[in-house]
Amino acid sequence: MKIQLTSKHAVGDDSEPYIIAELGSNHNGDMDIAKKMIDAAKEAGANCVKFQSWSKDSIFSRKAYEDNYFLADDYRDRDDYTMEEIVEEYSISEQELLEMKKYSDKLGIDCTSTPFSEKEVDFLVDEMNTEFIKIASMDVNNYPFIDYIAKKNLPIVLSTGLSTLSEINNAIETIENAGNNKIVILHCVSIYPPEDDEINLCNIDTLSGMYEYPVGFSDHTLGTAIPIAAIAKGACMIEKHFTLDQTMEGWDHKISTTPDELREIVNGARKVHLALGTKRVYQEENQERILAFRRSIVAARDIAAGEIFDEKMLDYKRPGTGLAPGEIVNLIGKKARRDIEYDRIITFEDY
Repeated sequence: MKIQLTSKHAVGDDSEPYIIAELGSNHNGDMDIAKKMIDAAKEAGANCVKFQSWSKDSIFSRKAYEDNYFLADDYRDRDDYTMEEIVEEYSISEQELLEMKKYSDKLGIDCTSTPFSEKEVDFLVDEMNTEFIKIASMDVNNYPFIDYIAKKNLPIVLSTGLSTLSEINNAIETIENAGNNKIVILHCVSIYPPEDDEINLCNIDTLSGMYEYPVGFSDHTLGTAIPIAAIAKGACMIEKHFTLDQTMEGWDHKISTTPDELREIVNGARKVHLALGTKRVYQEENQERILAFRRSIVAARDIAAGEIFDEKMLDYKRPGTGLAPGEIVNLIGKKARRDIEYDRIITFEDY
């Protein structure tokens, strides 16, 4: 199945892989950094940059702030930052998001964001004019929120980390029951980073077998090998956290891909996509190359006119411009019509 994700890009079937550079909060609240990230993502060949639309009031409860629940490792040993202060500093405002969308449009790269509240959904649809909406893994079992998003009737990219198969199925049914069948499912493991044996790329096959919708991969691994391998498993989309510098302070920089790595992922994904080709078996090689590589029946010794051909008199060598090896069944027992020198290719005129 193919989904028209944006005005410029479809995903699924034979479409080229769609690569999302997940900026998230890696701009650290600095829009100059954000613009540099957009520049780098565009230069690396990504199709889309994605932000996360949350504020300190839309994602965490008071208890989370009191407990410093999701405090990034960079800040755990410091007493000059609270989690609430970091969330507020790293969030992106509506005006800033509009500015980033305008900047992305000028560069010719898609731009969207993941919402975490109905208000943020309304802003993305009504003000930012986003062409698709990403639902984060944390909201796969948030069926009222999924229903609200689905009724906007935009394409939905559903990430499936943290989820059971039953929860994934319920989420998809919620979208469908809202009259929306423009869905892209992302296999995801919400561990930062996961061990190799926790990635389970075969889940791409499972989801593709269960649903008619395109399936991609939201990646939290280190390096470039796994997202490229996901393309070989049939992933139509790769979402990868992105940073300019893995040593920066913040939540996701350490597990994010660099500009050079993103370029490698983009190039590798598109190369693998082309190499997958078709399931139909046919010859790609032209006739000249086929004949050059194949063998013909040749004389294994000098053969005199009138001799009866047997297997010991014959051999098989390149090129394949004479009788093919399979023709030996028609040659054995026949009489040579003329003298044939050693190592000469046998033809129909020789018997």
